Amino acid sequence: MKVTAIASGSSGNCFYVENEKSAVLIDTGISAKKINLRMNELKLNPRKIKGIFLTHEHVDHIRGTDVFARQLNIPIYATNGTAKNGFLCSNEELINVIGKNENINIGGLEVEAFEKNHKANEPVSFSIKEKNKVVSVITDVGVACKNVNERIGMSNFLFLESNYDPKMLENGPYPYFLKKWVSGDTGHLSNSQAGLAVLEHFHARLKNVILSHISKNNNTPQVALKSFKKIIKERKDFSAHLGVSIADYPTEIFKI
Repeated sequence: MKVTAIASGSSGNCFYVENEKSAVLIDTGISAKKINLRMNELKLNPRKIKGIFLTHEHVDHIRGTDVFARQLNIPIYATNGTAKNGFLCSNEELINVIGKNENINIGGLEVEAFEKNHKANEPVSFSIKEKNKVVSVITDVGVACKNVNERIGMSNFLFLESNYDPKMLENGPYPYFLKKWVSGDTGHLSNSQAGLAVLEHFHARLKNVILSHISKNNNTPQVALKSFKKIIKERKDFSAHLGVSIADYPTEIFKI
């Protein structure tokens, strides 16, 4: 398997996972033009993509869906709540409604949806499996619930939200109601919450952790990494590669 974050942050999210036969995207929250340009930079073939899986209807997760799906006639998979509350595609034949805890098999990739806490309509995250390898993409999570913790424990590769630093959020420009939502159980994971979730639930099979959905206003990649490392050092057996993904350019391609 190969994986990359084409983009991840408050302004747009798009994750790519492939095997030898096919590929899927988790979210298309940047423009179709940017997705194509960044895939070209990475020497990835968009025509290999057999499905677009959407976590929820917020614009930073669906912005490029309509154009990109229609360009290549790619099926879109979303929960009923996401499909009804966001404009996904003008070609409704491409939209496939899935359950909140459903598995979809595409070209040898098993894509598992699972419920999570976030202020959206039927939001889900996804784990992508091939044989004994598991990639999990977990962002836009207010609290590390049982579903999230279980996927952390089963993953070989993990994109995990590390959205904000509590002090930066408290002292930042957001109005009070927005600060309260971000830090609440239906908002986002802080750096320390992400670190603690991995500290408590990771397994030795976990080889890569990429901190994702990092806020431009309330966090920095450097602060996120520092906070995570401070927490994870409590586990002497943690040896996974640690990195970050941002909205402005893609990560490298990782092989699993």
